Amino acid sequence: MLKAVQILGWSSGLTISQRLTKTRKSSSVSFISSSLNLSTFSSVTSSSPRRILSFNPIRMSSSLPGTDPVANSPAFVSVQSAGDVRKIKFCQWCGGPTKHEIPDGEEKLRAICTHCGKIAYQNPKMVVGCLIEHEEKILLCKRNIQPSHGLWTLPAGYLEVGESAAQGAMRETWEEAGATVEVISPFAQLDIPLIGQTYVIFLAKLKNLHFAPGPESLECRLFALDEIPFDSLAFSSIYVTLNLYLEDLKNGKVKFHYGTINKRPGSSPSDIRAFSLDYHLQH
Repeated sequence: MLKAVQILGWSSGLTISQRLTKTRKSSSVSFISSSLNLSTFSSVTSSSPRRILSFNPIRMSSSLPGTDPVANSPAFVSVQSAGDVRKIKFCQWCGGPTKHEIPDGEEKLRAICTHCGKIAYQNPKMVVGCLIEHEEKILLCKRNIQPSHGLWTLPAGYLEVGESAAQGAMRETWEEAGATVEVISPFAQLDIPLIGQTYVIFLAKLKNLHFAPGPESLECRLFALDEIPFDSLAFSSIYVTLNLYLEDLKNGKVKFHYGTINKRPGSSPSDIRAFSLDYHLQH
C-alpha cells in the first residue's frame, strides 16, 4: 500500500460533487471518464471477481477548470495552514516558554523551547476505519458525539500507539458498531492537510450479523447501495470513500485509492461537498 501512494508526481484534481471530464487513454497513464450521479448506482453489484491490477496514476479534472494545483493555490496553501504553531506556548518536555522561529536548515516556523532548546514538531494524526460489505449493503453508524452529531459515518477513529492500522480499524469498528469484522484489503488513503489527518479505510466483512451502537453511536444500520444517506454524512472523507466505492462497483473493479482532500477556501467545515480530491491515484 505504501509503495502505491509514494508516486505523487501526477498532480491532479477531482471535484466529487461535480463531474469528471472526458479524456483519453495512453500507454503510460490511464485517463477515465465517469459521473458520480448517485442515481446510477441503484442496480450496481459487487459480484465481479477481484483481481490484482497494475498501478496506473489517474489524472482527473482540476478543481479549477483547465488548471492543476500550483504553488500559492488553495491545494498548496492548505498544507501550510495545517496546525498553528503559534498556539504552542510552552515546551512539552520541560514546561519552558517557547519562541517561534524557523530553525537553521528548515523552512517552516517552529515552536522552540527557550530553556532546553527542543523543537516541537507537529505531525498528522491517522484515522483508521472499515468499509464493511454485507450482501450489497454498507454498515454505517450515526454519531453520538461532536463533531457532526447525528450524522452518518463509517466506523473509524484515531489509531492508537501499539497497534497496526488494520488492528485499529477493527477496534474502532467494535467500539462504534459492536461488530466483529475481518479485514479484506486496504481500500483508500485520503490525506486532509488542512486539519492534519490521514484516513486509511479498509474493506471488511462481518464475521457474524451481531452489531449494535456503542457509546459514540446513536444507531448502526446496513444500508442498501442505493439508500446510502449522502445528504446526511458526517465528513468529506466518508463522502469521498463511499462515492469511490460505488464508482468501482459500477466499473466492475474494486481498486485501491489515494488522494488529497482540499477544502475550498472560506467553506464551512460542515459543508462536506466543498472540496476537491487532488492527486487521485488508483490501482
